[in-house]
Amino acid sequence: MKISELGEFAFIDHFAPVFTKNLKKGVLGIGDDCAVITLDDRRVMLITTDMLIEDSHFLRQSIPPADLGYKSLAVNLSDIAAMGGIPNYAFLSLGIPKDVEVEWMDLFFSGMHELCNEANVQLLGGDTTRSGNHLIINIGVIGEALIEHVKYRSSALPGDIICVTGELGDSGGGLRLILENIAAGDLEDLLVKRHHRPRAHLAEGQWLGAQKGVHAMMDVSDGIDSDLHRIMERSLCGAQVDLNSLPCSSELQEACVKYNWDLYELAATGGEDYCLICTIDPQAGESIMREFKEKFERDLFPIGRIISENTLNYYDQDILVRFKRHGFDHFA
Repeated sequence: MKISELGEFAFIDHFAPVFTKNLKKGVLGIGDDCAVITLDDRRVMLITTDMLIEDSHFLRQSIPPADLGYKSLAVNLSDIAAMGGIPNYAFLSLGIPKDVEVEWMDLFFSGMHELCNEANVQLLGGDTTRSGNHLIINIGVIGEALIEHVKYRSSALPGDIICVTGELGDSGGGLRLILENIAAGDLEDLLVKRHHRPRAHLAEGQWLGAQKGVHAMMDVSDGIDSDLHRIMERSLCGAQVDLNSLPCSSELQEACVKYNWDLYELAATGGEDYCLICTIDPQAGESIMREFKEKFERDLFPIGRIISENTLNYYDQDILVRFKRHGFDHFA
């Protein structure tokens, strides 16, 4: 069987049990946004790593090098945010083709350095090597969190309210503009910029991590269609989503009308929004959403509920909807 037939997450599930069955007490390995290692009776260490490969995750000729440096770190910081943690240190490994110029790499590092300063993260080292034809970027980040603040994918409960911390689909819209080579205007530039420069929701993740009423949490990297499935698999539950509740920017709505895109499908399956998705105890939902808005001056958006049946259903005014596209899978 080819890996493409198995799919990314089934492939991980295929080999993971060999490495997870004998872990030491206080250690969580494969299966969440970060590995978790208990440091003492109050704190845990969080470790995450992500790889970006040219022509699979980015088009070198289409993204400014400073934006690529920024984004490469941001996608890792988003994993720390998803666990309710604080990032501290980063490590960078690069596979660099011979056609890459030093000046291009200078701009790449300027973008990464910008985000290091914003997030108070120190780059401590890594590795460099020559690659064939594609630029390869691998970043690891070490962070920490209080034990009681860490949120796992496995903690969702039936009845929980599903919420997201930001608008959905802008990044997917920006990517579609790039892939379809659509001429840029102000609207198009804005969506492409949101694809190239995602914001890791670190402050939101730390605040939500401190709320007892928040159960499960992860970041929206592959689209809620894919990411909700990860929560469902770990929590042994299902989900239903109200498409009319998905938060979409006015710019994305305008682009969908202009280019005849399916707004709901793009919001659910586009991916790389890097906001957070969480499930909240219904008894605490109203107060958490109110306090979130008071603190961050914007909404925490409720989009659906966790259910006991092992299925993900989308509804548009009580009508069940099926999408032709689904969330991102590296091997599908």
